Amino acid sequence: MLEAISQFFQRTLSQPEQRDNQTLTLELASAALLVEIARADHETSDTELAALRSMLLQRYQLSENDVDELMALARDEVEDAVDHYQFVSLIKEHYGYEQRCELVALMWQLAWADGNVDALEEHRIRRLADLLHVSHSDFIRTKLLSEERFTPNE
Repeated sequence: MLEAISQFFQRTLSQPEQRDNQTLTLELASAALLVEIARADHETSDTELAALRSMLLQRYQLSENDVDELMALARDEVEDAVDHYQFVSLIKEHYGYEQRCELVALMWQLAWADGNVDALEEHRIRRLADLLHVSHSDFIRTKLLSEERFTPNE
């Protein structure tokens, strides 16, 4: 699997002068954290996968095939990971505070993709926001903005 990840990034994402063939890149780390949200409630719906795919297409401007491969690699990384340290530490090292808040907002958007946020999804987002050193007030702000945007009007 390590070879597949390496080939993917050499082919689509890596800029040798910036990445030095790092196996785990920011794109993969971000995708892995988003996959964690999609699977937090133990039910990854087609709607959530479509939302994740759309987010990755938009955020990284990759081809559809490359995004599909990134999603598969992210799922594999999450399943093999013992904890979130490798993903979170890379993001904290390279993302500014606003970018980390944007990532938390994407987590909320993904959690709302199936029409409601499960308590397990909220717990996972809270935990990841804490690990990313996103303040509680920004965690709540992104939650409320997402809730307002994605809650169906009655």
